[in-house]
Amino acid sequence: MADDGSNVPFPSLDPNHQPDVVAQAPLEAGDTEATRTAADLEAVFDVPVQVSAVLGRARMDVGDLLKLGPGAVLELDRRVGEAIDIYVNNRLVARGEVVLIEDKLGVTMTEIIKAERM
Repeated sequence: MADDGSNVPFPSLDPNHQPDVVAQAPLEAGDTEATRTAADLEAVFDVPVQVSAVLGRARMDVGDLLKLGPGAVLELDRRVGEAIDIYVNNRLVARGEVVLIEDKLGVTMTEIIKAERM
């Protein structure tokens, strides 16, 4: 999907952080105020979610899987440098790239996926 140029700021996950920037988002039909703030989301800050970063996929028979050992190379369906998919609770929400920070791997989001509401 193409980026339409709109940036959605993410709230700080630090419970002691006081937001100094107001995140503006349209309200649902019938709401009277024109903006929401990050503080409006405070009720869901402690809700656990499952986040997955998918580098790629491979399909193989169980017999072939059992033959894999240390140092085996598994070919994925993606190329080097291609964006990875980021899922939250099994829903695709973003694409990004793998980064190395000190000695740990991380993911930088490069594109937010806007899903249509049902």
